[in-house]
Amino acid sequence: MKRIGLAGFIGLVATAGAEEPTLTFEKDVRPLLKAHCTLCHGEEEKPKGGVDLRLRRFMDAPTDSGAKLLVPGKPEASELVAIIERGEMPKKGHPVPPEQLAIIKQWIAQGAKTARPEPETLGNGPLITEEERAHWSFQPVKRPAVPKSEGAATPVDAFLAEAMKKEGLTFAPEADRITWLRRVTVDLTGLLPKPEEVETFLADASPQAYEKVVDRLLASPAYGERWARHWLDVVGYADSNGYTAADSARPQAWRYRDYVIRSFNEDKPWNQFIREQLAGDELAGATHGDYQAAVNDPKRLEQITATAFLRMAPDGTGDPNDDANLARNQVIAEQIKVVSSSLLGLSVACAQCHDHRHDPISQEDYYRFRAIFDPAYDWKAWRTPAQRLYSLYTPEESAKAAEIEKAAATIDVEAREMSKKFLDEIFEVEVKKLPEADREPYRTARATAEKDRTPEQKALIKKYPSALALYSLNLYDQKKQDLVDAKSKEAAALRATKPVQNFVMALMEVKGQVPESQLYNRGDHEQPVRPVTPGELTILATPEIEPFQPAAPPSGSTGRRLAYANWLTNGKHPLVARVLVNRFWMLHFGRGIVNTPGDFGHHGDAPTHPELLDYLADEFVKGGWKLKPLHKQLVLSQAYRQSSENPASSERDPDNRLFARHKLRRIEAEALRDTVLATAGALVEKPFGPPSTIARDPAGRIVVGVDKGTITSAKVEPGGEQDFRRSLYVQVTRSKPVTVLETFDSPVMTPHCEMRAQTTVAPQSLLLMNDTFVLENARRLADRLHEAVPTDENERLRLAWRTLFSSEPAESDLARARDYLRLQTASLTVYHAQNPPAAPAKGAPAPPKPDPAREALASLCQVLYSSNRFLYLQ
Repeated sequence: MKRIGLAGFIGLVATAGAEEPTLTFEKDVRPLLKAHCTLCHGEEEKPKGGVDLRLRRFMDAPTDSGAKLLVPGKPEASELVAIIERGEMPKKGHPVPPEQLAIIKQWIAQGAKTARPEPETLGNGPLITEEERAHWSFQPVKRPAVPKSEGAATPVDAFLAEAMKKEGLTFAPEADRITWLRRVTVDLTGLLPKPEEVETFLADASPQAYEKVVDRLLASPAYGERWARHWLDVVGYADSNGYTAADSARPQAWRYRDYVIRSFNEDKPWNQFIREQLAGDELAGATHGDYQAAVNDPKRLEQITATAFLRMAPDGTGDPNDDANLARNQVIAEQIKVVSSSLLGLSVACAQCHDHRHDPISQEDYYRFRAIFDPAYDWKAWRTPAQRLYSLYTPEESAKAAEIEKAAATIDVEAREMSKKFLDEIFEVEVKKLPEADREPYRTARATAEKDRTPEQKALIKKYPSALALYSLNLYDQKKQDLVDAKSKEAAALRATKPVQNFVMALMEVKGQVPESQLYNRGDHEQPVRPVTPGELTILATPEIEPFQPAAPPSGSTGRRLAYANWLTNGKHPLVARVLVNRFWMLHFGRGIVNTPGDFGHHGDAPTHPELLDYLADEFVKGGWKLKPLHKQLVLSQAYRQSSENPASSERDPDNRLFARHKLRRIEAEALRDTVLATAGALVEKPFGPPSTIARDPAGRIVVGVDKGTITSAKVEPGGEQDFRRSLYVQVTRSKPVTVLETFDSPVMTPHCEMRAQTTVAPQSLLLMNDTFVLENARRLADRLHEAVPTDENERLRLAWRTLFSSEPAESDLARARDYLRLQTASLTVYHAQNPPAAPAKGAPAPPKPDPAREALASLCQVLYSSNRFLYLQ
C-alpha cells in the first residue's frame, strides 16, 4: 500500500466539487485497516470486541457493546470513526494518520461501497483482492517495444530518453574519457586504473576503445572479487556466527566466498547460480549421512559448497544461550528473511507473527514458504554449526587416518595400563600404612566406582586420601609419570602424521527425516496452531508450482528446495529476474529503478521506468541469465557515459529518478582500502583461501593483523602479506568490524545488507587525518614516488597525480603542491632540530636519520588520499 500524504489528500478533496472520486473498500479502505487493525480484528480465531474488519459486510454486525461500527452515509454516527478519533484504537503501533482517517470518513459518507461482491466464506489462506493482484511486481514480465528515440545509442538510452522528454530534460554531456575510465574500472574491479592503462586508453582512437576496456575489466580476476562483495552483502556473509555475545568463529565460511568469486569470474548463469545455492546438495545427490562420494567430485563439491548461502544467517546455537529452541527458530527466521528479500524482493519475514500489514502475504503463506526449507533445518532435531561441517577426506585419506588412529589408540591403552600398574604398585605400599582393620575395607572402596560408593566408603577415603593412588601419578613418583607422559606424547606424534582434514560448511537434509511443519501463533514456536504443507506464496502461485509436489531425488532428500529453485529460475517467475537486474542497475547507477531493492511490494518504491525494468529482465533471461553481457550493455550506454553535471536535472529532479546525470558517488569502504593499498604499492593480489585475521589494537581499533592480546591487554603483531590482501579476504566478524571499513559504511551483517548507506560524518575525516592505516600507506606512496623519480620534483608530483587521480596536474596544482612541500620540509627540519632522537641503547642500531623532505611528501600524499578527488567518482 502506498501512503497517501496530507498534501495528496487535500488535492483529492479539491477535485471533489467537480467530480468526487468514488472510494471502495478493497482499493482505498481495506489496506488502511489491514495496516492498523486486522491483527486483532480479523486474524485471531475470535476477533477482539466481536469486530472483524476483513470484509465490508462483517462491519454491519454490532460490536460486543452494541455500538454500530458502520453507518453508511454517516461517518459521524459510525463507531469505527469515533474510536479512532478518541485515540482508543489501534491499541498497538502507530495511530491512524489524519489523512488516512479522512479517507475512511469519505468512504463512509459515500455509502461505504465495495468494488464487487465479497466472498461468502474465508478459509485459512489469505484473502487477496483484485487490487492486490494487480500490483505491478506480481504481473508477468512482458518485453516492451523499444521507444523510437532520436539519438539514443542503446535501448537502455531510448527508454530513459523517452521519460526525460516528458519532463523537458535530456542527458548530460558525455563525461571525459578519464572520468569514464575511473568510473568503470572501480565499478567493475574495485580498483583505480593504473597510469599505463589510462595512457593506453587515451591513445586508442578506435571506435572499439571503450568496448576493449570493458572486455579487459570483465576478464580480470579483480572483477569477480569486486562483484562477489556485492552478493555477499545481500546474503549476509560473515566469518563469525553472531547472535550471542560469544560471536564464535565460522572457520569454513570462506569456501562459500571463494565459490561466489569463481562464479562471477566464470560468468556462471544466474539460474544455475541460484539453483546451486538453494539446492546444491540435492543436485549433488548428497545427504547428511551420505556425502563422501559427492565431496570428492569437484563439480558436486562446488554445488555442495554453494548451499552455505543457506547457512549465512547468524547462528548462535553452538554457543551458550538462554533459550536453545528460540535460538534455533531464530536462525531459520533470519535465513528466510535473507532468501526472500534477495531473490523475491519481498519482506516475507513480516508475516512470521501475523499476516503482512501491506502485502498479500498471510501468516499461512510464511509457514508454507518456511516448510520448503524445514527438512534441512528441522529445529527439533537440530544440528549446530559444527555439526554442519563435512569432511573433505578422500577414501584413501580416510583409510590412512583410521589406520593411524587405531595405532595411536593402542598406544593410549598402553599408557593407561602403564599408569594403572604404577598406581596399583604405589597403592600396595600406601595401604599398608593404614590401621590393619581399615585396609581391606579401603581396598574394597578403592575398587568400587566413585558413583557406586557407599557413604561409609566415601568417608573412609576422605579419612585417608593420600592412600587412594588412583590419579595424579606425579604426586607419588615423577619419574614414573615421565614414563607415562612419554607414551602419550608418542601417540600425539603419531596422530600428527594424519592427512590434514579440511571441511566444507554446507546445508544438507537427513535422509528420511521429514519434520511436520506448523503454523505458530504469533510466531511462537511453543504455540503450534495447525500443520502446513510446503508451497509458494499464494500471490505468486501458478499451476507450474501449485500444488507443490516435488519429486524426491534418489539421494533420499525431499527435493523441496530443488523444485522451488527450478520454479524460481524457469524464466516465468515475475520477481526473480526483475529483482536481480534492478540490483545490478543500482550498483552501476547509484540508485535502483526500484529504489527499495529488497522490497518490491506495496510498501516499496514503484519503478521509475517499469518498461525499462521489464526490458532488462527479459533481456537477462533470454541472454542465458549471464551477467557480463548485461554489464557491457549498461556501462557502454549513454546513460552511464554521461557527466555527473546537468544543472537542469539537478534543479528539476534532485533525486535523479530520471537518470539525466550520473550520480556522484564516494568509493565504498572496501574499494577505498584496496585502492589506498594498491596506489601505495602494498596490495597483495593473492586470491582465495582462509581470511586474513583481525585484532583489537591498544588504541581500541580493529585492524588487520595477528591477535596477540590477552584478556587485560590488546596487542597486534604483523601477519606478513596477509595484512595487505584485498578487503574481501579480511575476516568479517559481526561483533568486531574493521575500523577503517566500518567508518566508511561497510555493513554489519544482522542478518544482511540489501542496500548500503552512504554517510558523510566527522569520524571519516578524523580517520583520514589520524589513522595509522592512512599514515603508513601515505609513507609507502611517498617512498614509491621517490624510488620512481629520485630527483625531479615536478615529475614526481605528476606521477602522484597520475597514480591517484589518473590525470595530469594543472600548473596551479603543481604550484600549490610545491609550496606545501617547501613549508612542510622547513617546519619538519626545525622540529627535528629541536627534538633530536634519543641515543640508542647499548648494542642497539642507531635510529634512521630524519628526512624532512621525504616526510613532507608523505604528508602531501595523506592530503591527496583525503581529497574528494580521490574519494569520489564523478
